[in-house]
Parts: sequence; structure tokens; C-alpha cells
Amino acid sequence: MRLKSFHELVAWQKAMDLTETVYRETATFPRAEIYGLTSQMRRASVSIPSNIAEGQARNTRGEFVQFLGHAAGSLAELETQATLARRLSFLSPDSYERISRQIDEVGRLLNGLKRSLRASGDRNVSDTC
Repeated sequence: MRLKSFHELVAWQKAMDLTETVYRETATFPRAEIYGLTSQMRRASVSIPSNIAEGQARNTRGEFVQFLGHAAGSLAELETQATLARRLSFLSPDSYERISRQIDEVGRLLNGLKRSLRASGDRNVSDTC
């Protein structure tokens, strides 16, 4: 399958869904956290689809894999922040579970995409996705 745009990547689509969830859930955090955990979680979540998009736009397999690694790092950062938000009771158990499920799904998709790119050899990114 020839990929025309990062918009077609399921990993990017699911990362955008996760970002929407994070924005909605952090809207209920205490006002005192606007420059703390709220901001950190939002930035980490935005970084995930942003790195997927930037990597795909580079159009080389190696760079794409590198940017997927950055996305995975931001995903781990978000997981840590969500865990802290739950421990501080900023997130309800249901909200935390929803975010955790989305984090797991995006993580699996990123890993699968990285495996696919590594197995594809030296072809351009647009030829392998």
C-alpha cells in the first residue's frame, strides 16, 4: 500500500484520539495545575501524533523510525503523568482506565509500525506503509 499522507496512519489517528481525551480530561484538573501537570500532559500528548507526522514527512525509513522513537518516549512520559494524576485524584478511575487503554493501543501501533519500517529495507517511507 502506498501512503500519501500521515493522516492515513492508524497510529497517527489513534494518537490524535488520545490527545483529544487528554485535553478533555485535563480540563477538570485544579486551576493550580494549569502550568504544571495539565500543561505537561497536554504537551506530551500533542508530541505523539506530531512526531508521527514529522517522521512520515521526512520520507526516509531511518528518520521515520527515529521520530517514532520520539513518539514512544512522549507516550511513556504521558503514561507517567497520567499515573501521577490518578494518584493525586485528578483523574477518576474510569478516566485513568480510558487513557491507559488508549496509551496501550498507541504503543502497540507504534511498535508495529517501527517493526514494519525496519523490515522494509531501504525503500522510501511512502512505499512501505
